[in-house]
Amino acid sequence: MKNYLYVLIAFSCLFLTAQEQIIELPYNEPVDIKWDNPESEYIPKSGNSPIVANISKPSMIVYRPTAEKQNGISVIIAPGGGLHFLSILHEGENVAKWLNDKGITTFILKYRVMPTGEDAIQDLLDIVEKDNDKRVRQTKKLMPYSTQDGLNAISYVRNNATDLGVDPNKIGFMGFSGGGCVLFGVVNECTELNKPNFLVPIYPGTDLIDPEPNKLTPPTLFIAAANDKLIDATLFTSIFNKWHKAGIKTSMYMYADGGHGFATWLKGFPVSNWLDRFYEWVTNENTLKQ
Repeated sequence: MKNYLYVLIAFSCLFLTAQEQIIELPYNEPVDIKWDNPESEYIPKSGNSPIVANISKPSMIVYRPTAEKQNGISVIIAPGGGLHFLSILHEGENVAKWLNDKGITTFILKYRVMPTGEDAIQDLLDIVEKDNDKRVRQTKKLMPYSTQDGLNAISYVRNNATDLGVDPNKIGFMGFSGGGCVLFGVVNECTELNKPNFLVPIYPGTDLIDPEPNKLTPPTLFIAAANDKLIDATLFTSIFNKWHKAGIKTSMYMYADGGHGFATWLKGFPVSNWLDRFYEWVTNENTLKQ
């Protein structure tokens, strides 16, 4: 019995160590958006990978590398989902764990998304098909709140950098698809105190916000596929050109194949190695020099 208890205690400690910290972020209640359903994570009928929907209170999930690997770099990840849900596995957890293995501390940002019913993906598909202009109008109302979640995430990491074991001057923001809209919101609204130190827009959304680089915009790495059927690839290159003309240190990987939402799904294609390319970029000694 005694040995059994020791094993049980050891297993429990192992489990708790593996659990990742949840950080609740401050927020203001929207005056014109109401969530009737609670936040939930599930595999929808219209999809085959877990999503998180009905996020009304922003938070972050912290993924830490082992102490011997930790290199001080941190990345706040904003998964995509058209601001109607978060693709929490392929644009969140899988990326976070890969980066941890390289010594990078990661924070999956659960920013606020639109209220939805039992199947958030189907709700999004339905409104896109029936009245896409309505989707844009409604979702634009949410954008200031989701943007504020991104800014508060950066503030939290910077203000607690010592405890988190990260460099306050090496905090990045990575946004996939709809999370790219949040990234661009951060670009437009950040101050000296809550600016990111580098940006990684990955097939970023462009229909909810007009991104405008400014004097606080940091080095940026764009990643996308030329055969993206959801977003015209020339929109990515036009934003790249805007960044480049503004004097921002800007890089881009535009893959021939990959489509939209490749994230960590595809294997055996050049686009499958985008995380390696990101790691080479962010750890290059010249990348973050302004």
